[in-house]
Amino acid sequence: MKARIPKGYGGGGGGQNLQQLARQAQKMQEQMEAATEELNAREYTASAGGGMVTVTVSGALEIKKMEISPDVVDPDDIEMLQDLVTAAVNEAIRNANTDKEETMNAISGGMNLGGMGGLF
Repeated sequence: MKARIPKGYGGGGGGQNLQQLARQAQKMQEQMEAATEELNAREYTASAGGGMVTVTVSGALEIKKMEISPDVVDPDDIEMLQDLVTAAVNEAIRNANTDKEETMNAISGGMNLGGMGGLF
């Protein structure tokens, strides 16, 4: 018994469609790699405690700078300072991740790229 190939998937133009799809996938991958490099170079700043603690992270999620106001340094309340630092770092990381997600969704058209997720 012969297997039937659905219309448009065999014969004449099928190979061309597959080649075109492969070219589009390659172009998308190149765009995502370029966007990842650009995003990793960006900086994201967030603050906590009304600006008492300010943190800047890179798009690669590395802390680049941290500023702590002397007014918030209280030896009797180290926990508050720790909480402010944690909050500022987490907010800066969320900002970087949101920017990456929005940029990659714009490139991919919102497609779930499965294994390509390792690029960013």
